[in-house]
Amino acid sequence: MGSAGVAAWAAQVVFGTLLLLGMVWGDLGIKCALVFAVLWIAGYFLLPLLPFGGVSGLGAAFFSPYVALLDIVLAFVVLKGDVPLT
Repeated sequence: MGSAGVAAWAAQVVFGTLLLLGMVWGDLGIKCALVFAVLWIAGYFLLPLLPFGGVSGLGAAFFSPYVALLDIVLAFVVLKGDVPLT
């Protein structure tokens, strides 16, 4: 597994963790958590169907960056702003 595989795996773990923490801490309601889950499911099933550059199935390569973008939005919502480094 290369660095891209590790990053893809980490994005999945962070997504699930932030989703659960947001619900436990009360920062995400059921509707908001459901919206993020539906967005994740939609990306999982629909991105591989999109043709990029005339090549069908290449959209699957964009799933990990898509999940990373969802992670960024979740981090802003759950952590109420930027991630503290200290």
